Amino acid sequence: MDTETATAPAETRWLSEAEQRAWRTHLDVTKLLTHRLERDLQPFGLTMNDYEILVNLSESEERRMRMSDLAAATLQSKSRLSHQITRMERAGLVRREHCDSDKRGLFAVLTDEGWETMRDVAPHHVESVRRHFLDLLSDDDLAALRRALTPVAEHLHEERGR
Repeated sequence: MDTETATAPAETRWLSEAEQRAWRTHLDVTKLLTHRLERDLQPFGLTMNDYEILVNLSESEERRMRMSDLAAATLQSKSRLSHQITRMERAGLVRREHCDSDKRGLFAVLTDEGWETMRDVAPHHVESVRRHFLDLLSDDDLAALRRALTPVAEHLHEERGR
């Protein structure tokens, strides 16, 4: 571990009661919502990771991505993604193809079966997102949530690039 990140600050800025409540609510919502969305994908034999990969591939040019780019997009190690793709290949959802311009490079490619699965599952997933998240918030709440979370997302994207 980097000593810069491992060293405790000289003076800890403990969370106030309001900050603690906000942080714990965020953790609760993140865990519970992810668990619920994952359960709603189970009847289709998919995990959230599977679905995220299908989404990324379905939105990519020619429904393909370099494995390294897909790993970065899904925040997975190359090794973990490789195991995930192997499972999805066995299910017929994706296939690997060699990259002609880079003999070491591989593409993950959405198969026709993967595309059909995506088309079948997407409406159910969207309904789940609506039922367990969007429909519980007003338009003003959604706008405020986006305003509040955008600087956090931007900061984390910047940190990831370092």
